[in-house]
Amino acid sequence: MLQTDLTNHFLIAMPNLKDPNFERTVTYICTHNEKGAMGIVINKPLSIELGDIFKQLDIPVNNTIDNSKQIFRGGPVQANQGFILHQKSSQWDSSVVISDEMCLTTSRDILEAIAIGAGPTKSLIAFGYAGWGEGQLEQELMDIVWLSGPAALEIIFTTPFDQCWRAAADHLGIDVEKLSTDIGHA
Repeated sequence: MLQTDLTNHFLIAMPNLKDPNFERTVTYICTHNEKGAMGIVINKPLSIELGDIFKQLDIPVNNTIDNSKQIFRGGPVQANQGFILHQKSSQWDSSVVISDEMCLTTSRDILEAIAIGAGPTKSLIAFGYAGWGEGQLEQELMDIVWLSGPAALEIIFTTPFDQCWRAAADHLGIDVEKLSTDIGHA
């Protein structure tokens, strides 16, 4: 039985997490239930920009669109699949409502809308996602791999990626640099 639903929460990597997929990351949890969890890492940039995606998919672009928008590595699972985290707005072909304010979309129609300036006002585009099987995330939380707390839209959409890790911890009132992962030791 799921004790705490972490949907619409951040997972903030503890300082001692050295896995290259998750070191100093902030992951936005899109879904969490008895079967596991799925999230998007919001602060690991890729070396591609939005304009590269439009070009690769042959999507016509309005010349007022910022083609230099950074694209992120959302996680190691399905690394070739695109995911768009965005503020809740129009309904797209393949969207999942996460909260009253957030959605996750995987369909081309949202990219076409973004390309002509008709997409959501705020969005984050990533390739791949982070996934946990049944009970795996709960065990990692007990092993003090992650901090967790409510997500903040401004961190997802406006905080520079290299400041997200500290900003997410600050949002929880925690100085992440001073954390110890040694249970029972000060």
